[in-house]
Amino acid sequence: MHGHLPLDEFLVQIRGFLGSYYVALATMNAIAALYLWQTGKSKIWLRVGPIELSSSLACLAASGLFLLVSPIAYSVDPSLVDVISIPKPLRAGLDKAMTPVSYSIGTFFVLAVLFVGRRWFSRPEIAWTGLNLSLLLMGFSMTDQNFASVVTKPDNVPIVGLVFLLGFFTWLATRRAVLNDERAARGEPPLEALDSEKVLVWPDLVYTELICMVALTALMLLWAIGLQAPLEEPASAMKTPNPSKAPWYFLGLQEMLVYYDPWMAGVVLPVTVIGGLMAIPYLDFNKLGNGYYTITQRRFAYVTFQFGFLVLWITLIVMGTFLRGPNWNFFGFYETWDAHKVEALNNVDLSQHFWISLLNRPMPKAPENSDLLVKIVYVVFRELPGIALIAGYFTVLPPLLVIFPPFSALFRNMYLKMGFLRYMVMSNLLLTMALLPIKMVLRWTINLKYFIAIPEYLLNF
Repeated sequence: MHGHLPLDEFLVQIRGFLGSYYVALATMNAIAALYLWQTGKSKIWLRVGPIELSSSLACLAASGLFLLVSPIAYSVDPSLVDVISIPKPLRAGLDKAMTPVSYSIGTFFVLAVLFVGRRWFSRPEIAWTGLNLSLLLMGFSMTDQNFASVVTKPDNVPIVGLVFLLGFFTWLATRRAVLNDERAARGEPPLEALDSEKVLVWPDLVYTELICMVALTALMLLWAIGLQAPLEEPASAMKTPNPSKAPWYFLGLQEMLVYYDPWMAGVVLPVTVIGGLMAIPYLDFNKLGNGYYTITQRRFAYVTFQFGFLVLWITLIVMGTFLRGPNWNFFGFYETWDAHKVEALNNVDLSQHFWISLLNRPMPKAPENSDLLVKIVYVVFRELPGIALIAGYFTVLPPLLVIFPPFSALFRNMYLKMGFLRYMVMSNLLLTMALLPIKMVLRWTINLKYFIAIPEYLLNF
């Protein structure tokens, strides 16, 4: 539960960081403007009639805007700070709209839009504008105590930085791929082929590594001095943190524990991921795109990787870090983490939906004093709907993808080039990956707990 301070005390506490934050953004844009002007890389960003706005002037204007915002951030006047804050009604509306379903579907939709419009979004001026807008949104959100208490938590500060770093490297790879695709369309070799005769060796490589080592060491020293270590009281079985969270790199697995048993979320799925990555060289039949960035030549592989990495992993880490609060309840970005919040959930297995809700019959149960074989038969009969559904999902659906549109054109080509065995392995790996978001949505919408529930033998799926 967040400890709230009076508004005046909170503004005094946050003013130093927030004011310096906007000064840093102003400096960043001023350096970008100077770089674009000196290198001659400044381009026309906006043209309205006879008036033209170059990218260097746009960066300079952004720098001036952040400089104007900085004194307001340094002040402790609530009326002034409200000017650089997200309006309270908008924050309340965002918290109300922020649900697990809207968050997951929203991130998938955003990534789909970025993929379709990658040629436009990967342009440096567009990416720089998006970075400035995201940093400005973060600054406007920092005046909210709930948001600030989560983001500035020592455990979470590195994760915020990692999110921006991930965005940068994803943009960089996408930009290189877009440029290579444009060069391929003109019949030109990829950018990587232009430097194929050069190998970074002594002394350039060692100098580069030494400079990086010194810079990172200095950064870590400043980090250790300026940021309090996230140490808490000694661990005690009598008092556990609420919420009790795993390290950030395991938060995806912890989120999966909500929807699957530990043996599935902690053993089967990670082993499947590792095995699937190992199987890629043996399943892949596309020889293009080796050694250089491209999307057009490897569209299916690119989409599959980005969906698995960004949608099924990174978004779960972000959810577990910033949106999962006490009792593992889901909270909005600006919502108070109330430990007394209770959400009544009546999770129901698929067999209960089938026998009780659909057929209006009691669950099949073995007679008293039955032997083991009879009990197993009754359990299998009880869970037959889930067993049939899962078996059909992994055995019947792959051939249907080859036969019926809209996926038949893609999967038929894969089947013809891969053969039956490799195609079934590949399609089952894809269906296993897709099963996680399917299970998540079913849990959030109809409270489906398990497709197959056999608690008698600790086997739930």
